[in-house]
Amino acid sequence: MYEEDMENSIEATPEVIGDEGERPATTTYRSTATPAQQLGLITAELRGVKLQKPLEPREIPENGGSRSDPHNKSILMSKFDNLPSILRHRGKSISRFSAFTVLDAKGKEVSTISWDKLASRSEKVAQMIRDKSGLYRGDRVTLFYQENELIEFVVALLGCFVAGVVAVPVAASSRYRDIEYILTSTQSHLALTTEASHKLLQKTIALHKFHWPKNVEWWKTNEFGLYHPPSKKAELPPLQVPDLAYIEFSRSPLGELRGVVMSHRTILHQMTCLTAMLQSRDNYHGKKGATRVGGRTVLCNVDLRQSIGLIIGVLLTVYSGNSTVWVPQSALSVEGLYANAITRYRANILLSDYPSLKSVAVNYQNFPHATRNFSKKLPVDFSSVSWCLIDALTVDPEFYDLLADRWLKPLGNSRAREVVTPMLTLSEHGGMVISMRDWLEGQDKMGCNLGGGNAGINSMVDDDINSGPFDLSEVYLDNESLSSNVIKIVSSSYRSSTGQDPPPKLIRVGAFGYPLPDATLAIVNPETSILAPEMVVGEIWIDSPSLSGGFWGLTLDTDKIFHATCYNEEGMIDMEFLRTGLLGFVYNGKVYVLGLYEDRLRQRCTEEDEERQLQLQTDDVNEPKLFLDGYRYHYTSHLVDSITRNMQSRIFDCSAFDIFINGDHLPVVVLESSLARLGVLPGPSSAFASSSTLAGASSSAGVVGSDVYNKDLVALNDLCDKVIELLFRFHKFNVYCVIVAPANSLPRITRSGRSEIGNMLCKRRFDLGALPAAFVKFGAHRAIRNLPAGQDIVGGIWSPAISRIRSESLVGFDKQYSGVDFRDVVIDDRTATPLSDFKSIIHILRWRASHQTDELAYSTIDNRAKEGKALTYKKFDQKIASVANFLKKTHRMVAGDCLILMYTHSEDFVVAVYACLLLGITAIPIAPIDSNRLHEDLPVLTKIIKDYSARAILVHGETDSIFKNKHISQQLKQLATSSRIAVPACHNTSKVKISPSMATKDFEMPVKAFSNDFPAVVWIYFTADHRYNAVQLSHQTIMGMCKIQKETCQMSSTKPILGCVRSISGLGFLHTCLMGVYLGASTLLLSPIDYANNPSTFFLTLSRYKVKDSYSTPQMLDHACNIMKPKGFSLTETKNLMVAMDGRLRTDIVKNVRFVFASTGLEATSINLGYSHILNPLITTRSYMSIEPIDLWLDPMALRQGYVSVVNPENYPNALHLHDSGMVPVSTQVAIVNPETNRLCRVGEFGEIWVFSEGNVTGIFRSKDQFMNDRMHGKIVDGNSDIDYIRTGDLGFLHTVSKSIGPAGSGQTIEMQTLFVLGSIGETFEVLGLNHFPIDIEQSVERCHKSIVPGGTAIFQAGGYSIIIVEVSLPIRGGGTLASLVPVIVNTILEEHQFVVNIVAFMSKGEFPRSRLQEKQRGKLLQLWVSKKLKLIGQYGVLAEDNNTVVESK
Repeated sequence: MYEEDMENSIEATPEVIGDEGERPATTTYRSTATPAQQLGLITAELRGVKLQKPLEPREIPENGGSRSDPHNKSILMSKFDNLPSILRHRGKSISRFSAFTVLDAKGKEVSTISWDKLASRSEKVAQMIRDKSGLYRGDRVTLFYQENELIEFVVALLGCFVAGVVAVPVAASSRYRDIEYILTSTQSHLALTTEASHKLLQKTIALHKFHWPKNVEWWKTNEFGLYHPPSKKAELPPLQVPDLAYIEFSRSPLGELRGVVMSHRTILHQMTCLTAMLQSRDNYHGKKGATRVGGRTVLCNVDLRQSIGLIIGVLLTVYSGNSTVWVPQSALSVEGLYANAITRYRANILLSDYPSLKSVAVNYQNFPHATRNFSKKLPVDFSSVSWCLIDALTVDPEFYDLLADRWLKPLGNSRAREVVTPMLTLSEHGGMVISMRDWLEGQDKMGCNLGGGNAGINSMVDDDINSGPFDLSEVYLDNESLSSNVIKIVSSSYRSSTGQDPPPKLIRVGAFGYPLPDATLAIVNPETSILAPEMVVGEIWIDSPSLSGGFWGLTLDTDKIFHATCYNEEGMIDMEFLRTGLLGFVYNGKVYVLGLYEDRLRQRCTEEDEERQLQLQTDDVNEPKLFLDGYRYHYTSHLVDSITRNMQSRIFDCSAFDIFINGDHLPVVVLESSLARLGVLPGPSSAFASSSTLAGASSSAGVVGSDVYNKDLVALNDLCDKVIELLFRFHKFNVYCVIVAPANSLPRITRSGRSEIGNMLCKRRFDLGALPAAFVKFGAHRAIRNLPAGQDIVGGIWSPAISRIRSESLVGFDKQYSGVDFRDVVIDDRTATPLSDFKSIIHILRWRASHQTDELAYSTIDNRAKEGKALTYKKFDQKIASVANFLKKTHRMVAGDCLILMYTHSEDFVVAVYACLLLGITAIPIAPIDSNRLHEDLPVLTKIIKDYSARAILVHGETDSIFKNKHISQQLKQLATSSRIAVPACHNTSKVKISPSMATKDFEMPVKAFSNDFPAVVWIYFTADHRYNAVQLSHQTIMGMCKIQKETCQMSSTKPILGCVRSISGLGFLHTCLMGVYLGASTLLLSPIDYANNPSTFFLTLSRYKVKDSYSTPQMLDHACNIMKPKGFSLTETKNLMVAMDGRLRTDIVKNVRFVFASTGLEATSINLGYSHILNPLITTRSYMSIEPIDLWLDPMALRQGYVSVVNPENYPNALHLHDSGMVPVSTQVAIVNPETNRLCRVGEFGEIWVFSEGNVTGIFRSKDQFMNDRMHGKIVDGNSDIDYIRTGDLGFLHTVSKSIGPAGSGQTIEMQTLFVLGSIGETFEVLGLNHFPIDIEQSVERCHKSIVPGGTAIFQAGGYSIIIVEVSLPIRGGGTLASLVPVIVNTILEEHQFVVNIVAFMSKGEFPRSRLQEKQRGKLLQLWVSKKLKLIGQYGVLAEDNNTVVESK
């Protein structure tokens, strides 16, 4: 190879545009070891192993006519330095001979050109480029021609050669995106084309609204005419040929569009080799007769604008003075037309490919008379054919028999078996031939064993038929050995030897021939770059001056592929090779190819494989050892061949590839079938095969629309079943997934002008969920063999045995529980009065009213962040007393009654709460009825009234109007009637007249109200499914919660409190109703509606009133971050923005808020996440920890087993990222307890979070559920039996971190024990004895495809199945279907979470059930699933009990 090919390439590496419009991955070759590592591999693994040495070049004979002009033997071709000089020679010496002829689909001549006109027109193009283009020598010119515009293309190409510019051929049928990329990357400013091709491009640009390429001039060469010299005696302009001749762009198997540079010197080397090889047979037989004189006629049906078509059909035609006749592919489908063209033009060389010749030969077998009688005047005669060159990557030996013996020979070719010549070409690297049969001899110089025997050959080989040096050899390989990369030759002619067809266990492989005569060829291990041992499959590496120097503008790829180095026993070989990407072997000096590196599939060996190998070794010690690396290897071509042979009538085409998932290679088969019709099966519904465990499971999924479509579904399922079983029977190949698509719908690549399925493009689109799949079926039960399982598959990680094992493994670690900071005395910061001496918040209110009479108690903030009418402590006390009097005297309410408080966020609500507390009435605050969700709110209200015997509903003006709505009141009455209750009266407290003479001290609180069992206030918490849990608070609990807030957050009376959201329960209730009175501070009320309309009012209020401590929710902050652009205010005074969450903390909140509010001065340590629960509103908090959130990454595999293992995220890409929820507040203790054994967990494992605190609620209000009641009285077996803990039902663990204190460098540190929350026990599920958190799986699935709606997935278990519901936006992005989306989801779960989901079901966007806060309604989903009322658009089974499809229409 010559490096000068690359010296003139552009320096910048361009973006490679892939099939999807983005840069694809570079072709993956696995050798990444350094030279030292390579030597280590050689020493460790190859000591005593005989490596196969590279095959040395043969010599091109000096005599024999191969180096002279075929038309004049006295002229040596070595006198010509380049192809343009040869063109001028042809234009003079054989001026009247035909150079190129183009036929149409009917076999009629469309155009033809002689050598003199070809040379003249080429000179004219060159003259125009030199004189009018302004281009310099070596600049690039794009050639844009259609396939049938052969003569115009050749004229333009040769014109570029003569003008000294570099030609860049581009097919007119190429996608515009590719055309634009080629023009840009090659910096072409001139494009040559024809009128027809130019109009075609104009039409494409107009249709898709593209823009014309900039800075490109378009010339139509069909308008140029002939060259006319300035005078009759004028000489032709001197040639100034650059190093580069042309750049050929082609796609790699991975879909990369790359340009390969070809120099003029390389072209001459190619022509010399090809001429020698094509003349070798005549020269060989010429020993007994005269050698051939004159040019040959070449009949081509491949694309002559690229690859081997360009090399032999155009360049070799000019070099040798041949006459090329081009016939379109469509003409070969006409019976007899191709044979007639061969006869009519007396073709000597046929240049074609397997699909074309198979079409012709099969047509002749079916209709022989159509060929023989095509023309009565011109009988078919193939006697002129000397070579039938077949462009291929692998040899089809069976078709060789058909082509030679049943087509060429019957039609007049006496040497038919010598004529057929498959050519191994590198279409990705310029298209040059690297191996074909020839009669050059000299094979003894290659340095390899040329004898018929070999240690790997069975004794059956006793005839050596087809094993001669000039034969088209073949071998029969043992399939079992081949699957482990070992070549075991059973026979070289099985059928001739036995007279029988070979059994399925044998693979028939044909040889191309010897390598190119000037080439050095090596068989190399593609993973290690070490020479492969003898009779072992490896990658074909080759070095030859006839090959290109590299890629255009891709320096790294050029070095990696065109200048690769390999190693032998002694170290690095001092040679550079081209990596072909082809896998094969060399036997008797001939090259055998099995397929592309990308087309080799690997699969983990089974236990049966290992046992079979052990048995073979026992029976025969000389038997080669199989499965050295634990894998079986299969080749796509062999699998496809088996499928098409046995199911040809039902399958149009197919492909196979493997995907690397969960540390294993899983094979996927993609079929094209007429049964799959996207018009009928678009993906709106699907079939489900009942699923079970991994043992004995298979699956199927399709699409259902009606009974007619179900028949198609059954047929597709049967088709997939047969393919799976066929591959297993013939190849021991366990298919993971089968995709069925309509005919001609899979992505294709162009090879030598013919379109074929691109395996790697299919793989890429499979990974992206973009295949046009109509049906998908899984065979996971056979293919997946490395799923992790727990030690107790039935009992799971919480079983006593597993818990004991885990505890014993951590015996040296501490038990997980926090310390307790009891605060028995709480001092008022103004008066130094002990607040802990007061019995209730009412007593504190009375004291505030008497000592802070005129100070602001409450004020409402409007939507402009302005303060409304002030409410002093005295007036506040008067309003409470007036409402209490209204309830007691007017409506006869007594202590122990239950009242529902339905208010908006207002002072009226706070007054009503205190009035109930004053009278000993149990207050049950609930949110106002939402008119848009009456189906949820009214039944819940009715149930609360019934369950708690509510005597009345307290309202104010805004909520009173809701009950007066006729529609709502009627529905409420109907529900009440069906529940057999009466709707209680509504009392509007906003209309109560305030008496200045009344005060709360005039009322005496009932004694029983101070009992710890008395429900002073009831908080109702709603789940996402709108189910509620009611917890009760005593006066002691209220005081305890207020104490914890004050002492933990260092709250004082000098800073106001801001209440905004969630005022009916939790921290929102505390901040809205209690903390202001407890602290003696002012409370500001901001309506949640105003916040929703304008979030800046909340932050303006924080800034304007210098609020130090405030409460927010994740939804509030998300809303603010989405629509706000903060400006004009500062939040430097806000030191503690509490964000309480009732489960695992989100890791994005702090980052998002800090980014959005960076300009306001809000410190990162002021955004404090906390852990809240319905049984305690503040279990842990980060308030005033003064450090940013602690990031932990956990090993997910350990987590599934119950362990906590902190890892480095760089080493564990799927590690679980967590933020801490802070430390325990005062008067609170957290313990991590095994939920089954009730024993403390040790450091290194997680367990249930148990809490002892003065802030715990006193109980579940009027609950008959014993389980819920037992949660209030948890006893730790190995702890203090006198302490009752509440059981949160959440899983988590404690983690200790250190923080430096004091001056820098003092070395003083303190340890802080922080809580990390993992999630709810009730939502977790176990698969194969391992624990999984749904949120982790759902987040993975939501990231895997853009058509999946964020937050639109839910996974759960039902009936022993793991089911995932996925909300998708239609149509599927990238042209995929629901069926193509299923493998993406299944693969994502398998890769990141190591289990196989049983069912994947889809819902259309907007149908996924969500709460008013946009939370997933998991319970509702499960209920609808079980009742089969879920509105699905598709349902797919992944694991099934058998192979039968059970169709279930939705």
